[in-house]
Amino acid sequence: MRISGMMMIGITSILLLLITIMAIMNIEFSWVFYLSCFGQILVVLMVYTVLTDKYSTNKTFEDFYEDRPIARDQD
Repeated sequence: MRISGMMMIGITSILLLLITIMAIMNIEFSWVFYLSCFGQILVVLMVYTVLTDKYSTNKTFEDFYEDRPIARDQD
């Protein structure tokens, strides 16, 4: 099973949030350290997965942003 870019972003974000919570709760340093190292590897894999994901769109820079579409000139 191939992990999509969005799923990889979610997994990485949850892990890094978990590390933050563990550090605040004074969990043993070795657990936080090893999970941080694993999290850094996961961030690199996440970037690679997102950049190589087969995603295409018909939008261009002329379409501006999805949340604030601008009308194109019909001239």
